[in-house]
Amino acid sequence: MVVDVAGWHKSKKLKIPQNIKLVSLPPYSPELNTVKNIWEELREKYFHNRVFQSVDAVEEQLLHGLKRLELAPETTGPFQHGLG
Repeated sequence: MVVDVAGWHKSKKLKIPQNIKLVSLPPYSPELNTVKNIWEELREKYFHNRVFQSVDAVEEQLLHGLKRLELAPETTGPFQHGLG
């Protein structure tokens, strides 16, 4: 499992199963963390300067954005940043 090394993502109480190995991303490498790329893309294109009337409207917009990203995965992956 790939994890970032942010201090708030660590726990001494976490028991990792034997069949899982944690592989840490290098520090200060957000371009390698696909989840951060997804959230950045969603914020910029689907939530920028918007006010929503309800939580349902936020969820609807989120689903719309995720469906669009699903159809164009190259927009959020490391290949977009010249790392592939």
